[in-house]
Amino acid sequence: MTFLAKPKLHHPTLARNAIGYTRRDYEGKISTLCAGCGHDSISAAIIQACWELEVEPHRVAKLSGIGCSSKTPDYFLGNSHGFNSVHGRMPSVLTGANLANRDLIYLGVSGDGDSASIGLGQFAHAMRRGVNMTYIVENNGVYGLTKGQFSATADQGSKSKRGAVNNDSPIDMASIALQLGATFVARSFSGDKEQLVPLVKAALAHPGAAFLDVISPCVAFNNHAGSTRSYDYVREHNDAVNRLDFMPRREPIGAEYQPGTVIDITQHDGSVLRLRKLDVEYDPANRVSAMNYIQEHQARGEIVTGLLFVDPAALDLHSHLNTVEPPLNALNESELCPGAAMLERINASLR
Repeated sequence: MTFLAKPKLHHPTLARNAIGYTRRDYEGKISTLCAGCGHDSISAAIIQACWELEVEPHRVAKLSGIGCSSKTPDYFLGNSHGFNSVHGRMPSVLTGANLANRDLIYLGVSGDGDSASIGLGQFAHAMRRGVNMTYIVENNGVYGLTKGQFSATADQGSKSKRGAVNNDSPIDMASIALQLGATFVARSFSGDKEQLVPLVKAALAHPGAAFLDVISPCVAFNNHAGSTRSYDYVREHNDAVNRLDFMPRREPIGAEYQPGTVIDITQHDGSVLRLRKLDVEYDPANRVSAMNYIQEHQARGEIVTGLLFVDPAALDLHSHLNTVEPPLNALNESELCPGAAMLERINASLR
């Protein structure tokens, strides 16, 4: 596989933030995703958010699992720390890294398959433990790397590319995050940059488990009738020799609409995604009200976007465990292993 790096030369007139970085300094390699993929819009939002927050790239640790979404950390923050874990195991790897070095800014990027199926248990424990991280799910309702099967977030009654109907109830990641105790929960649409960038900034600044569910249309596997998040495309193949996928170039889908209003997003196949942006008077400090609000509008066929819940007094895993201020990876052997006498005192206190 060939990866194309972007030129390192910057135009001298590019705007710089307060710490001297241009927006280009927060970019990564050239994306190999399908042209028009919503995931690339999310990457652009992360780049913009980090530039505006004046984050030093080397202070960020970005982790992912497996899937189209988990490839995207290669496309932003090229000068940060990165680790691509196995399928569904990103939360536990991130938790371990966070416990070892609390001084980094942790960004976990996952997908609806990586987090709502094989990684659902890992997602649950990262949320309930309050790991200080920004957890972004790039949610398109399909398994893009394995040809568009339903993911666990696919709407009941929607049709797959091959015409199969999904009879399973969908998993609502935002509702689960609320139930599990996440102290920052939001949902957005990849094409709504005006809403998405501030939400990413707020999540990165939140001292606790921050979850952001981003609806991100798949351009390769949602060109079929009956889909609510994807559109069909034309397959050309030679039965005797090979089977080819042709993925026509698509323009990214954008959306601009006011708080408290509903907008219908017509996708390339003609299917409609209905979004409701939270009203400016919505109170995001009530966890139970947030869960009810999501369910009420879900029953109307609306996907609520915006900041759903935030706890301004949130504590993270280090606070729960009462760990020391210095990062554990900075402690020496005598501090990490205080000796047999201390061990005996600890054991005695537990008898």
